[in-house]
Amino acid sequence: METNKKKEWIRMVKFTLFSVSAGLIEIVSFSLLNELLHLPYWMSYLIALVLSVLWNFTLNRKFTFKSAANVPVAMLKVACYYAVFTPLSTLLEHQLAGNLGWNEYLVTAINMILNFVTEFLFQRFVVYRNSVDTAEKKA
Repeated sequence: METNKKKEWIRMVKFTLFSVSAGLIEIVSFSLLNELLHLPYWMSYLIALVLSVLWNFTLNRKFTFKSAANVPVAMLKVACYYAVFTPLSTLLEHQLAGNLGWNEYLVTAINMILNFVTEFLFQRFVVYRNSVDTAEKKA
């Protein structure tokens, strides 16, 4: 029992570290698109989000959840999560940064934190629910 608890803590730490790296990818790409290319705010946000999602999915599937689950099925589940999260977070970004004048980087940080928490729960209990650590067993 204690071993499972330790594994879950390690899993949470890995997810956090990979999410931080994905967050760096998101904020750097957002900054480049927003500040250098002067793309519309929402477009900069969406492109940066997609880049970070691809990075995060790849690393977490292999190293955090160690899943041997079908990649296209797992990616489809993650895509479903983002089919809900992205419009809601884009609306939040538009309302807070666009309509209320909040700082764009503060609003992006708020969305990144919301994404971090909800995505961990979704991946752990929906995407990889029955396939956590199955890649270890196959090896």
